[in-house]
Amino acid sequence: MDFTLGDALIVAVPVVILLMVLWGVNQAFKPRDFGISDAERYQRELARRSAAHQAEQVQAALAARARATASTTSAASTLPRQNQPNHPERRAPQGPVAPKTGAPASGRLQAVLPDGQLNPDFVRQLQSLARNGQKIQAIKLLRDYTRADLLTAKNYIDRL
Repeated sequence: MDFTLGDALIVAVPVVILLMVLWGVNQAFKPRDFGISDAERYQRELARRSAAHQAEQVQAALAARARATASTTSAASTLPRQNQPNHPERRAPQGPVAPKTGAPASGRLQAVLPDGQLNPDFVRQLQSLARNGQKIQAIKLLRDYTRADLLTAKNYIDRL
């Protein structure tokens, strides 16, 4: 029996096809690398950078608020209010101010906390005054305690 090229191809072609199918099945069931992809690694890096940037921005804002509060407090305590007559009831308070209820200065409510926020008890007192129709008294109290200007105090009380 003579083997010709046609006989060899008849045997070789199905063997090659069978080997390709087996290789494809092997690749399909081969365990994959379950590590993170480049895209996922990039997203995680962006999230980390974004969080770090946000933390820096918050720190910068807190520092700026502290500087502004310190400069406003020192400027307000050294300079008289402008564009207002020097009436005793309209003069900027010097040092601790006792509330109008007659409580002693040592036991008075601290309106502004060290972090620059208003004391929640003080805010509740302002809300109570505003809800009882005493907005003017609430504005006066807020201005006495915080040395805020009239427009700022009015806007704050209106938002309560």
